[in-house]
Amino acid sequence: MPREIAFHGVYMPALTLLLLAAIALAWVLDRALASLDLYRWFWHPALLRLSLFFCVFGALALTVYR
Repeated sequence: MPREIAFHGVYMPALTLLLLAAIALAWVLDRALASLDLYRWFWHPALLRLSLFFCVFGALALTVYR
């Protein structure tokens, strides 16, 4: 995957697309955890959501910048 993507003549980092993909994937995982009622086992569900997003985004970013 290229590290820069041209969008209407503006070069953007590939991380922009990965950010959007990570948001979508984290949202799907969040809905799955909520539907299984697993958030009641965690002390702070908002921190779990944030860390879930950063783990997904980091894993996707490592595929490009490895």
